[in-house]
Amino acid sequence: MGGNISKVRAHDAIVGVLYLISVGLTFYTTNLDFLWIAVGVGGLQIISPITKFCPVYFILNKLMPDTEPIQNGR
Repeated sequence: MGGNISKVRAHDAIVGVLYLISVGLTFYTTNLDFLWIAVGVGGLQIISPITKFCPVYFILNKLMPDTEPIQNGR
């Protein structure tokens, strides 16, 4: 059970960093196109419960094989 808590926290950290990178690059470069990163991540988070697939969990499931798979499309 502890492994899944670590996996959920890692997922939240990765997604949060992607949002911060998107906003940071937008402010740093004043190029609004970097906001598409945040839109893409947000879109994936919205459809993830429907499709039962999350790219971040897909990678974490491979990197942490001793834990129960989360959002693996089943």
